[in-house]
Amino acid sequence: MYAPLRVVSLFIFSFITLSLSAQNNPTSNDWPAYGHDGGGMRYSPSKIINDKNVNKLDQAWSFQTGELKTYEGTSAASKAAFEATPLMIDKTLYFSTPSDRVFAIDAVTGQQQWVYDPKVNMHNDFSEVSSRGVSSWPMSQGFYPDRRIYVATIDGRLICLDAKKGTPITTFGNQGTIDLKAGFGKDLSATSPPAVIKNLVIVGSSLGDNQRFDYPRGTVRAFDALTGELKWSWDPIPQDSTDAAWKTWNGTKAHKTGAANAWAPISVDPARDLVFVPTSSPSPDYYGGERIGQNLYGNSIVALHASTGKIAWYFQVVHHDLWDYDIAAQPMLVDITRNGRKIPAVVVGTKMGHIFVLNRENGQKLFPVAEKPMPATDIAGETSWPTQPVPVLPAPLGIQKISKEDAWGLDSASKLAAEKRISQYINKGPFTPPSFQGSLMTPGNVGGIHWGGMCFDPQSGMLYTNINRIVPIITMIPRDKADSVVKQRKELMRVETGRQEGTPYIMKRDYLFAVSNGQMVLQTKPPWGTLVGIDMNVGQKKWEVPLGFMLDPTKNPGAEKWGSLNFGGAIVTAGNLIFVAASMDSHFRAFDATTGTLLWDYTLPAGGQATPMTYVIDGKQYVVIAAGGHGKLGTKLGDYVVAFTLK
Repeated sequence: MYAPLRVVSLFIFSFITLSLSAQNNPTSNDWPAYGHDGGGMRYSPSKIINDKNVNKLDQAWSFQTGELKTYEGTSAASKAAFEATPLMIDKTLYFSTPSDRVFAIDAVTGQQQWVYDPKVNMHNDFSEVSSRGVSSWPMSQGFYPDRRIYVATIDGRLICLDAKKGTPITTFGNQGTIDLKAGFGKDLSATSPPAVIKNLVIVGSSLGDNQRFDYPRGTVRAFDALTGELKWSWDPIPQDSTDAAWKTWNGTKAHKTGAANAWAPISVDPARDLVFVPTSSPSPDYYGGERIGQNLYGNSIVALHASTGKIAWYFQVVHHDLWDYDIAAQPMLVDITRNGRKIPAVVVGTKMGHIFVLNRENGQKLFPVAEKPMPATDIAGETSWPTQPVPVLPAPLGIQKISKEDAWGLDSASKLAAEKRISQYINKGPFTPPSFQGSLMTPGNVGGIHWGGMCFDPQSGMLYTNINRIVPIITMIPRDKADSVVKQRKELMRVETGRQEGTPYIMKRDYLFAVSNGQMVLQTKPPWGTLVGIDMNVGQKKWEVPLGFMLDPTKNPGAEKWGSLNFGGAIVTAGNLIFVAASMDSHFRAFDATTGTLLWDYTLPAGGQATPMTYVIDGKQYVVIAAGGHGKLGTKLGDYVVAFTLK
């Protein structure tokens, strides 16, 4: 190597080592990663905007991406969701749209600096049309001659862009791009931002659910941040017979199972050389007869050594998943005070409403977890696992069980209809197996803690999260009897179908709701969405309040107290504030972090199904959220990024 180039290279990597020590620094007033820091704490130390003056918060600027034009002539709008959380680095915001266009805009004025269009073919039938954000290398603020922005796309590419110009860096991969589908098939996609640790960019994948047994496996890969060279890969479905987990997959096709992928954001701890991978259900979600056994490392939090990709430890949150109980939320790296001393922890929030708190270094439980007996399946060919781990503290959140006593309606007739409907189905608690009769699954595949995740205040030790409370109905139908069964049961005609090819059964999924005057009305008692505060020093819930509304309060008195289905997360600041949108009413709200009292409310121009962020420039604090709606949820679509500051 020519000597001056070698000196530059050594300078770059020395700079990386120093600057990336800030990756998990919660004290910075910028927002350099999806969850603020590499551990997803979503905490800002700024208190310029606080509980005393938040009522003076007003719009500073609004930016439109023109995204809706990219959907014209396609069906993409029915799935599109603007879920991105922008980064703020060097006074610039970086974010992606559902079609994976990447924007850089001025963080003070909202003026566009550049846009990069990867030209995703929106005529393709993607399972998800969403991108939750981009990543930066290095992750910290300050001068860097070759800062890069990475986006992982819904059509299965990893693209590296010059942060100043918005053009591909041609020395990375193949002219700036890595084809993530190569060797994995056309079904592989990506919706979460890559994780960045030292000189590595780490990506998981998103895969469609329930259509077949042999989806691609959910391999996690680490690439060199400069060259794109593959450094290591890790497969959550063991392929090595010497791995002890191999024996937890039984059946002639078991090791050909797909998925168990990490579609949620991955967290990193550079100081400990650890990567925390949240895995999902093996395919298909609701039938495991081709993969009898515990199915390690599916539905697990897996700590990998960043330098090698080898397992440091793991903890499985669901054994032999039959419920689509993916770990959907980013694992959160925090310090927990136990018996007077601080312990590095990873907090894992789940769809079951379970929060597992583990020692980050060795996976040991910091709060007690009970292994509880669970109901057995009656589906021929299936063998459900007899027990499941349930945390004692913090206590499970969301709907844990349901009966006809939980039925609800806008009037006596609709309540009676809800009672009748609930009585048709089976529910034996959070791990009720799928059935031929139909099973009410609580909390359900979008219940509990969803991809919106959690946030944490390191000063108070309080954790905050929003919760969904909607009940799915899962019905299994023998493949050879599907036509006759569907004809007999008209209610199955409207629902989602999972073909589950390669298994004996088709799956039908519906939810406990009715439609009244064009409104979705859940058939269980409100609240249907809540915001929760938990003291993690003792594991106790301190408060829980309804989040948003689904029905028009002017026509339905009391609706503002009923809560809403919600997608998108919350952030917490040192100003004793929680900022969250997420609900179906398109409102952006600020709550008192101590009490859960609503302090500020603003109506966005479109649905706010994203997690906000905040930053400080020249002594002024801004709060920013993407407002673009959610096609599947049915909220108002748009293409806005909206910033707020004090008047």
